[in-house]
Amino acid sequence: MLVVGIIKRNWRPFCGMLFLSQIKEATRHLFTPADRRIPRIRIETRQAATLAGQRIMVAVDGWPKHSRYPNGHFVRSLGSAGDKETETEVLLLEHDVPHQDFSQAVLSFLPKMPWNITEEDMAVREDLRNLTVCSVDPPGCTDIDDALHCRDLPNGNQEVGVHIADVSHFIRPGNAMDLEAANRGTTVYLTGRRIDMVPELLSSNLCSLRSSVERLAFSCIWEINDKAEIVKTRFTKSVINSKASLTYAEAQMRIDDANMNDDTTKSLRGLNRLAKILKKRRIEKGALTLSSPEVRFHIDSETHDPIDLQTKELKETNSMVEEFMLLANISVAQKIYDEFSECALLRKHPAPPPSNYDILNKAAKSKDMVIHTDSAKALADSLDAAQVDGFPYFNTLLRILATRCMMQAVYFCSGMDSDFHHYGLASPIYTHFTSPIRRYSDIIVHRLLAVAIGADSTYPDLMDKHKQSALCNNLNYRHKMAQYAQRASVAYHTQLFFKSRGILNEEGFILFVRKNAIIVLIPKFGLEGTVFFENKDKPSPKLIFNEEVPSLTVEGHSFNMFDKVKVTISLDASNVQHQKIRMSLVEPVVLSVAPSEPEPEVKRAKLDR
Repeated sequence: MLVVGIIKRNWRPFCGMLFLSQIKEATRHLFTPADRRIPRIRIETRQAATLAGQRIMVAVDGWPKHSRYPNGHFVRSLGSAGDKETETEVLLLEHDVPHQDFSQAVLSFLPKMPWNITEEDMAVREDLRNLTVCSVDPPGCTDIDDALHCRDLPNGNQEVGVHIADVSHFIRPGNAMDLEAANRGTTVYLTGRRIDMVPELLSSNLCSLRSSVERLAFSCIWEINDKAEIVKTRFTKSVINSKASLTYAEAQMRIDDANMNDDTTKSLRGLNRLAKILKKRRIEKGALTLSSPEVRFHIDSETHDPIDLQTKELKETNSMVEEFMLLANISVAQKIYDEFSECALLRKHPAPPPSNYDILNKAAKSKDMVIHTDSAKALADSLDAAQVDGFPYFNTLLRILATRCMMQAVYFCSGMDSDFHHYGLASPIYTHFTSPIRRYSDIIVHRLLAVAIGADSTYPDLMDKHKQSALCNNLNYRHKMAQYAQRASVAYHTQLFFKSRGILNEEGFILFVRKNAIIVLIPKFGLEGTVFFENKDKPSPKLIFNEEVPSLTVEGHSFNMFDKVKVTISLDASNVQHQKIRMSLVEPVVLSVAPSEPEPEVKRAKLDR
């Protein structure tokens, strides 16, 4: 691609901080953006003294040919730097997350309260209120997209249903609420805050499949035999009445408690038994079981500060729900593609190029292992076999590395692409159907499926592959930015956690080796940090980096991937705008990089789809 000219610059307002000129009564100052990739911006303002210590927004006006910095102007103040509300606002703006209140135009399309299911609704839906349906979600979940049931059939088979909130009933194509949801693309989950894709009346109430209330659903129902093979599949718009809203832990407790034999528990046991068979078969086909350290904060109810931090513990019931959501997504993907081969909204996961696996191959080689990466099945089998005696966490570390090798999964329109394969799930076709409260892709899939089964009418944009493709581009962008915003929120709350804890000593494992540093993972907190061996305030130790192994030798100590180390974790708040978690090596002892100050008494932090 050859750039021959710039017609219009894609400048946006930037968040950051003003650094005052040293010249007395100066009106020209430099603004430093929060995004380190953006240069400083020169602005003129007479209120610099007021803006010092504030997070502000600045827009670029132009960049004179002979100037080191672009020129800009002050737009507005966001609040004091370090204030939680201010920092969250910066985080949302910098990741282009639409988070303004819903407009009156959008809210005007909400149903009038009190809302009830009408006789007209019942006439065109299947009445499934008698079924023992229940939902299983994380604690505190109010936007419940999905619920399940399992019951025995007279012929010895089982009926399993996945019931998904019928959001498309409430959001009609082309109105203001639909356009807003399409623009937002996804709900964004920050630590302690949720930015909804649709107004709360729908997300937490009328669409949420809460227990003991009648709700409109879109149901995918299978007849499944004892070997978890699908005998029959059907899709129907329905009315359900969930019998229980459970957390993963509560559902697991019911399954494990031999004294519990109520209908909900029996349903859960049936689902769990079938899910295990489905998962085993999926893995045999080459589906990958990867890993990433996810953390969960316990937030103080009054201050909203993080008071505890722990890695998420996954239970059998997490896997149980996941299996049936995957099965529903695959079943729906096939149905909408069969009906609309040119305009089905699908999701694919490309196979990584071989070079992506270099770091994984080197890591395995360091433990005299070989990872085969010529197919997903070969990779899955190699990861399963990769075990080190006396080092049970090794396999998790290897799977974390394998996750880093993967490509991003993306939405696409079936008429604009020929490669549908989902590498990670080892599925020839896939889509998103199961979370329409929080993903706009699923609303489109619901509309396609409704037309396919004659439950709703179509509209021009739904059958236009070019418009579908443009929509997919926005959904992919919004999904990516939401992920970045969520990670930034976790990073910020991790900083708050360590700010209140002072300095901690923790054990970790080396995940990567660099020319002058090691990157360490702390399993207890799911936290990654870098230990640098060069310090601008001290003479640098002798470093020998071997890129092939890879290993780093510092003063006779050799550091390799997966080595266990002990580090001191603290918060470096010297730069207000770019605070960061700092790690320094405690064990093994390397004198030139040992913490220069006496080690304070360590405070131990309490640990608890």
